[in-house]
Amino acid sequence: MPDTVAPNLVAAVSEARHWDRMMAMAAIGAFTDPDGHTGVNRPCLSALDREARRLLISYAAEAGLAVSVDALGNLFLRHEGTDATLPPVLTGSHMDSQPNGGRFDGIWGVMAGLEAVQAIRESGARTKRAIEVVAWTNEEGGRFAPGCMGSMAYAGFARPDTWDAVTDLQGITVADALREQHAAEADLPRRPLGVVEGAAPHAYLEAHIEQGPILEMEGDEIGIVTGIQGSRWFLVEIQGRTDHAGTSPLRIRKDAMQDAVRAITALNTLMHDPEDVLRFTVASMEVFPNTSNTVADRVRFTIDFRHPDNEVLQARGNAIAGVIQAALKTCRFTLTERFHAVPVEFQPEVPAAVERAAKAQGLRARRMPSGAFHDAQFMVPLCPTGMLFVPCRNGVSHHPAEHSTSAQLAAGTRVLAQALLELANS
Repeated sequence: MPDTVAPNLVAAVSEARHWDRMMAMAAIGAFTDPDGHTGVNRPCLSALDREARRLLISYAAEAGLAVSVDALGNLFLRHEGTDATLPPVLTGSHMDSQPNGGRFDGIWGVMAGLEAVQAIRESGARTKRAIEVVAWTNEEGGRFAPGCMGSMAYAGFARPDTWDAVTDLQGITVADALREQHAAEADLPRRPLGVVEGAAPHAYLEAHIEQGPILEMEGDEIGIVTGIQGSRWFLVEIQGRTDHAGTSPLRIRKDAMQDAVRAITALNTLMHDPEDVLRFTVASMEVFPNTSNTVADRVRFTIDFRHPDNEVLQARGNAIAGVIQAALKTCRFTLTERFHAVPVEFQPEVPAAVERAAKAQGLRARRMPSGAFHDAQFMVPLCPTGMLFVPCRNGVSHHPAEHSTSAQLAAGTRVLAQALLELANS
């Protein structure tokens, strides 16, 4: 296994080109928040998403890569290897953002993959295997929930029509949004969805900003990701009855808002963790009819629950329904689980390649788990999988203040390039 730096390859990674392309992508869907931070709001399967994809395709053409798209809109940029019979190595991430998102989450993994493959080509290195850069559809779940639709369908985790009826806040369905996307990209070659004739990828490596503070705090330059904690997403709907706020006695009300507060309070007790390992979040709430002088007859809120131990993930997740039922005083409720991904540990091959590349380039690296879920989570059953992290300022992500420097991104891309070259020749 290579344990020395590949000087031609490292030199071929252009920090300036990579940063310029990142900033060009960041301009698509850009906004400035009240504190002066520049963020990105680029929903999946939107006009802005298509604009960003066209820009990516133009860069792929410059690099000499072949472009294709599948039924879920996953976009692939292919560098051919010398042996077309061998399964390819995949790298990439996603291009969609949170509504109040930053300029680096997801998109850096796609652009780093592009820059790494272009550097491999420009360095004169040859690969036995093809390398494909993939931009997965709807990783964030910001417009359509849940996230990771594209990678879940590719990996066979769910049928491709599973989410056809899911709607965004404007009532547009996933199926309709995909039809619009495919119509706008009718000129792109179509490829089968997922693994073809049992030929799973040889490996998958995803580059990402850390979205946490550990690397920056410890002075490390590369995170060698060992696995991803599990996640369960739920939608809770409390159903009560509308009444006049001034005339209806409290004792006869079926106040959905008050019962929602009771439910969330009880859930906070259920999810209490003195070790602060568990992650429990209620971040989206809708109230109907949402007027100040009317008792709410319906409240919807989301639950995002995560834990690295599958026993905890299952036990506490399965207890949610009973806890809500016990907390309600006057209302009924429905509970819908929208996403369920168990914790995964990455097989050793890909993290080891990342570690060798970082060591060869003299970079400080640490092994660490991922608290956020990523498309890599669903590639684990298919092939050896891994991720690499670079630091982000103050650990901030999903916010316009999200930031990594051009030097940090270039360092991560150089490690990615060397690891991909090793994997593509193994």
